[in-house]
Amino acid sequence: MNVNTLKKLINDIKNGRISISSALERLKTLPFEEMGFATLDTHRSLRQGFPEVILGQGKTPSQIIAIIKKMKERKENILITRVDDAKFRKIKKMVSQAKYNESAKTVFIQSHPVKLIGKGTVLVICAGTSDIQVAEEAAVTAEVMGNKVERLYDVGVAGIHRLLHKKEKIFSANVLIVVAGMEGALPSVVGGLVSRPVIAVPTSVGYGANLGGLTTLLAMLNSCVAGVTVVNIDNGFGAGYAASLINR
Repeated sequence: MNVNTLKKLINDIKNGRISISSALERLKTLPFEEMGFATLDTHRSLRQGFPEVILGQGKTPSQIIAIIKKMKERKENILITRVDDAKFRKIKKMVSQAKYNESAKTVFIQSHPVKLIGKGTVLVICAGTSDIQVAEEAAVTAEVMGNKVERLYDVGVAGIHRLLHKKEKIFSANVLIVVAGMEGALPSVVGGLVSRPVIAVPTSVGYGANLGGLTTLLAMLNSCVAGVTVVNIDNGFGAGYAASLINR
């Protein structure tokens, strides 16, 4: 249940269009609903402005579908992250409205139009093509949360002129998400150019001493540039969510 749904319910009670007992019936599953294998947070839209997001990784298709059905009953927009092709095909058979972003490995099921609530543009920048999956997860998350999102991909420090060529887009963004693997230098470069928040996302892309993204993470955490903050390795979702909150 989101804020608009609750307002409508209150107005319906006030104007006699629904009985108090019927309203209580609709509210009985707040603030959560137990499903055995999951406890669905049905109160999250009211608290945070966006419903619970389903992490597809580690869940079976049947578990995901059961959660989807419960959320659809509440007319929630549904975002699922970390979904592979095989898992999506099983979801699609049961939920025809499901839309898959193959690059981001996300599924979005729209129950109502996404309202644009962001005050500016969220710009997602990634260093290399190999980082696009994480960057797209961030971009999709910010979009479904009601933000205008632009993308700037494969502009890493190995060819810094590619980044500087897009300086107008960089300077006009309200929040910047910068995704990089390897040595993780790109967020520091971008942070030194702008007067806006920069959310750095380390990826697990890199050779041996990259240590699965740990080297990148530590490099970003040790950035000398003010205004750069860092999320966990490959956490595009967390970056997109944080950028959306900032952009409000």
